[in-house]
Amino acid sequence: MGSPLDPFVLTVLLTPITIFLLLGLVAPLRRSGRLAAWVSIAGALTTFGAAVMVWRGVAQLGAPVRRVWTWLPEAQGALATVGFLADEQSTVMVLLVALVSLLVQVYSLGYLSDEPDPALGRYYVYQSLFAFSMLGLVLAPNLVQLFICWELVGLCSYLLIGFWYKKPSAARAAVKAFWTTKAGDVGLLIGIVLLWRHTGTFDFDEMRLLVEGGLVGLQGLSVITFCLYLGAAGKSAQFPLHVWLPDAMEGPTPVSALIHAATMVTAGVYLLTRMAFLFALTPDVLHLVAWVGAGTALMAAILACAQNDIKRVLAYSTVSQLGYMMTAIGAGFASAGFFHLLTHGIFKALLFLGAGAVIHAVGTNDITQMGGLAKRMPQTMIVFLVGTLSLAGLPLFGGFLSKEEVLAAVWAGGLTGPFVFLLTGTFLTAFYMFRVVFLTFFSQETAHAGGHGAGHGGHAPHDAPALMSVPLWVLAGAAMAIGIYFTLNHRETPFHAPGWLALVATGVALGGVLLAWLTFQRRAINAESLARATGPLRMAAAHGFWVDEGFIAVYRGVLMVLARVVGWVDRYIVDGVLNVVSAWTVSAGDGLRRVQTGKVQDYVVAVAVGVIAVVLWLRGAM
Repeated sequence: MGSPLDPFVLTVLLTPITIFLLLGLVAPLRRSGRLAAWVSIAGALTTFGAAVMVWRGVAQLGAPVRRVWTWLPEAQGALATVGFLADEQSTVMVLLVALVSLLVQVYSLGYLSDEPDPALGRYYVYQSLFAFSMLGLVLAPNLVQLFICWELVGLCSYLLIGFWYKKPSAARAAVKAFWTTKAGDVGLLIGIVLLWRHTGTFDFDEMRLLVEGGLVGLQGLSVITFCLYLGAAGKSAQFPLHVWLPDAMEGPTPVSALIHAATMVTAGVYLLTRMAFLFALTPDVLHLVAWVGAGTALMAAILACAQNDIKRVLAYSTVSQLGYMMTAIGAGFASAGFFHLLTHGIFKALLFLGAGAVIHAVGTNDITQMGGLAKRMPQTMIVFLVGTLSLAGLPLFGGFLSKEEVLAAVWAGGLTGPFVFLLTGTFLTAFYMFRVVFLTFFSQETAHAGGHGAGHGGHAPHDAPALMSVPLWVLAGAAMAIGIYFTLNHRETPFHAPGWLALVATGVALGGVLLAWLTFQRRAINAESLARATGPLRMAAAHGFWVDEGFIAVYRGVLMVLARVVGWVDRYIVDGVLNVVSAWTVSAGDGLRRVQTGKVQDYVVAVAVGVIAVVLWLRGAM
């Protein structure tokens, strides 16, 4: 269908790739780090402007805008197409990706100001490709384009997590993220191929029409949706494939903000939201999604309580919140999970960039080495507190209604166990986030917080420069605006939220805040005594519930043993058979070689013998 929106949608698609080509192919520009940064920021700003226009245009039009071009033709039409599908869901997601990408790129210019020009140029090449890949994924009209952009997102995360590749821990974290997500991607690829065989199409709209017309067979569909879920579980860090995300904190903090808020980890949730019409046909898989999501949410919240690295606390928090989104999808209400994805993207970007400002100022990630920063970094304290209140899900802040909607969706879906898990996670979320707030900003000053040998450039801790602080205030304002608007204007939902739910959820969150205040600010409860009271749970959390060790055991006890068995078979059976055959061939060749004497009379005798043999054979045959 024709639409005046087309140029804007094309701008959204083409701007990031244009900037990428400029930065990646024009060597002088790439080597000039700050020039590359400003060009990339200009492209991101253009993309954001286009995203706003597309979002408003689609809302006014009241119908999706779709454009596809044949990529892989076949006799009956097109096997695969490439293009874009701009509807209400994708345009809102594009808006989030464009906004966070723009703010992160501006922030990065201040945060990475000490990087040499070639490294800074390389960084902005990766950032531009990251934005392009995620936009292509979000706007994809079919699974083929989505999968290509999906893999590009994974590549960019590998490059950015390992940006400081000379640091061994960063290089290991990049490889770990790459291979862990690839384990899920294998399932996704299998699911895409099986789904094509099942429906005959890769196109989202065509699949939706088939489902609505009852033309999709249910036999084998659960296997297909489970395979699709594996891909989503890898990208969106669901148990047990969550192990890559905390280690991904080895990359620069702005990278962490982008991965956690708008790109890598949101891709899995977005995929399941996009395919919700198909998953609705397989309630058994949805049940699995809900239980794994709820278990992941609770487990990660417990793990966050045991971390002292401020970025790892936020990383486990992301894993936990992704579990909330997945549980809502599993309950059959993908819109609730998607709504929480959008609000979470704003306040989690705020929290990571706020943590980056603190790290930039004090020179350490350890919250126990901070303290008293509220009076030295008042602006950072305010915006970080806004992000914390949003994540805790308190009224008038960004995450309040979206978290309540997730809880209501799970309750409406009749999933009592997951509901209890998520409600417990709400208490722990408030507890571990306010633990960070109290230890970082309000407890007694340490040497780092006091500025003795700490801080960027050796200076005493202070609020970040404008390039870093302006994005923080924009995100804080957005989180507050979203919170106030949705607190005063509740969204229409396809399910009923019990009247007591908001009060219970708020009370549980306030209980977590109170416990954190009594333990880490008022010191009325001894933190060590609290840790000892949790006993084995605390020890298990300190070891990450031994999930990494489990993977290592599987690798050594199964994969390595299997590799040795396969190696023995290859060496002694496959190679042995080939060696025997080759020895026989050499031996036969050596015997035949001796027939060649070079004497004419020998050849005459041989011919005569042959003729006689043929004559005798013919007579016998007659």
